[in-house]
Amino acid sequence: MKHLPKHLRPRWRYVAIGIETWPDASVGRRAFQRALWYAAGNLIGDAGSADADLTLLDFRHEDGVGEAVVKVRHGHVDEARAVIACVSEVDDRPVGIHVRGISGTVRACEERYMGRAGDSSTQRDVAFQGAERPAVVRGDAYDVRVESGYVGAAAFDIE
Repeated sequence: MKHLPKHLRPRWRYVAIGIETWPDASVGRRAFQRALWYAAGNLIGDAGSADADLTLLDFRHEDGVGEAVVKVRHGHVDEARAVIACVSEVDDRPVGIHVRGISGTVRACEERYMGRAGDSSTQRDVAFQGAERPAVVRGDAYDVRVESGYVGAAAFDIE
């Protein structure tokens, strides 16, 4: 079978995504892809979702911080950004997602936007709500462990 001429081949854009979760949450590649497809189906419908063809190419997540590359058809970048913004949880675990950038090639996407998953996290005890509690510190963000799970805090919230 012959290849299509270059002017008839589909063109793609690559969206770099930053992912944040609570430190104890584990998010898998399949679960993230499923959440993307589910959000696309709900927002732009089955036909629009199939046309945009959001496909997860690269995915990494550990210690509450991750990143991903999503392949999208050329004319559907705005729809893809909206779909990505609609993903608020993966496997019933809350996630924060932001688009780092969009590129025309996978290589440019990885060079410009990937590898900046964040500073390394450290475990330490902090004074929060009048008690000493364990916390995961990433830059100026603190994820403080309380009885019901984690609470996000900033430096001025810590005593």
